[in-house]
Amino acid sequence: MTSPDEEGPSSTLPRRQLGRFLRDRREATGFTLAEAAKLVDLSRAVLQRLETGQIQKIRRQDAQALCEVYGVDAADTKAAVDLAVQAKAKSWYHAYGGLYSSAFNMYVGLEAAARRLTTYHEHVPGLLQTADYARAVIGAYPEFDGDDIDRRVEHRLRRQAIITRKTSPAVLEVMLHESALHRIVGGPKIMAAQHRHLAEISKRPNVMLRIHPFSAGLIWGMPHGLFTIVEFDTNTKGEPVEPPIVCLEGGPNQDVYLEKYGEVKLYSELASAIRSTCLDEVETRDLLRRVARSYNGER
Repeated sequence: MTSPDEEGPSSTLPRRQLGRFLRDRREATGFTLAEAAKLVDLSRAVLQRLETGQIQKIRRQDAQALCEVYGVDAADTKAAVDLAVQAKAKSWYHAYGGLYSSAFNMYVGLEAAARRLTTYHEHVPGLLQTADYARAVIGAYPEFDGDDIDRRVEHRLRRQAIITRKTSPAVLEVMLHESALHRIVGGPKIMAAQHRHLAEISKRPNVMLRIHPFSAGLIWGMPHGLFTIVEFDTNTKGEPVEPPIVCLEGGPNQDVYLEKYGEVKLYSELASAIRSTCLDEVETRDLLRRVARSYNGER
């Protein structure tokens, strides 16, 4: 984990997200780094640093010019320029959520780049949802129509590739509160299938799923909400190439992202405290299967 003395003067989140977006758009249009850099009067090295989030002071005109070269639409161009402005600001947290288009979904970008995710949830997290469970969750939003629901379900299922891919799958640790097993989503058949899926996918060596039982009470004597700690790859020295981030789900509001060393450390300690009161993995699978049978009317 990055120490307090190693914190940079500005947030890494906006420039990382902007860098990923610009890299993806460049690759989609078929430009090499050298070709794109020449078109906007930058050096190849500078563009590479911009794409990897290493430039703290990103010029608005560079973000604008690159978007024009890549044929980015007006809405996403504005979002890119806004991120360039935000990248200059010193801030200890950011609230995003629906602020930008899907191209700038902050959490999905961080998730896709993650080496390890440690999360506490009170409903089944998206990376472990079945298609039917996801459809029931997404379909509960009154503003989504059929096509929108289909698109969002498809996107959610595609995200799951980070833990199922054959090469270097991300490590996922889920501490799931027992209430998630009993909160009906979509009906008994969907719940039974979802629980069986959780029991099976938790056998993967990179997936650790443990139930946090009602009997554990309140950790630290207070409700703490849902959170995910996102950690990234390490270099040859074993040091993280990017500092870890804590994502706090905002529900109907915008999500919050914490970067400060002390805040990340606090949530790491909270995760450790929750972990110490969870069922073990075998007990978790046994409970999931028992609950699945109950939804099917079996004993």
